[in-house]
Amino acid sequence: MKNIIKISIVNYLNSIPFRYGLENYNFDTKIELQKDIPSQCAYKLKMGLVDIGLIPVAAIPEIENAKIISNFCIGANGNVKTVALYSNQPVENISTIILDYHSRTSVQLARILALHKWKINPKWEKGEEGFEKNIDKEKAGVVIGDKTFAIENKYNFKYDLANEWKEMTSLPFVFACWVSNKELPVEFLRSLNSALEYGIMNIDASVDLYRKDICQISDDEAKKYLIENINYNLDNDKKRALDYYFKLSEKIISNPFIQ
Repeated sequence: MKNIIKISIVNYLNSIPFRYGLENYNFDTKIELQKDIPSQCAYKLKMGLVDIGLIPVAAIPEIENAKIISNFCIGANGNVKTVALYSNQPVENISTIILDYHSRTSVQLARILALHKWKINPKWEKGEEGFEKNIDKEKAGVVIGDKTFAIENKYNFKYDLANEWKEMTSLPFVFACWVSNKELPVEFLRSLNSALEYGIMNIDASVDLYRKDICQISDDEAKKYLIENINYNLDNDKKRALDYYFKLSEKIISNPFIQ
């Protein structure tokens, strides 16, 4: 019996082209695809529960022997739409920011922006299920993922974190990469990249197949988001952005709310 390669993928709209590719590509090796929130992807890889994960980049330095294994990622070159700071006050008047518990990458990005771009020193609070409903005149919130579609026009101010990063650095941003912490067959890694590329080349089909399982927006909105807001190629500019993000992250004092 052949070994099964276990893969943890983020269960968000932005990853469904990857899911489509992985589930429709003819691998020689059997794979098992597990659908998780970003923090679970990182946890499962760190604990050896999966072989490959679509990992929030902030978690990569904490995974022993972590290696980026693909030319593809979840990134953005400007507005990403689904990672933002929501507030009823301008950012310079914000005193408290609630942090989304789904991914450390966006949380760390917000803290970098607070220090280097917005020049504010807010109180940070760890969000829990439904925390986005607690955003009010006193508190802002970093909200990520598909739940942002439901609050798109609910608050007075929205600061798209990828666009804020682009304004500050002139670089794109990388939210998650395909990572493994063990040696995998070279032929399988080639097939993995081919599968991911196949999915990206079939965005319309991926939306038609999976969108209704994930979020309640129209097919046209979903396709527009995946084509215009998400950028999947891990090119040299994104690698430079990753290096700079890690450099700035090292200067941020550890926060007990960030797990």
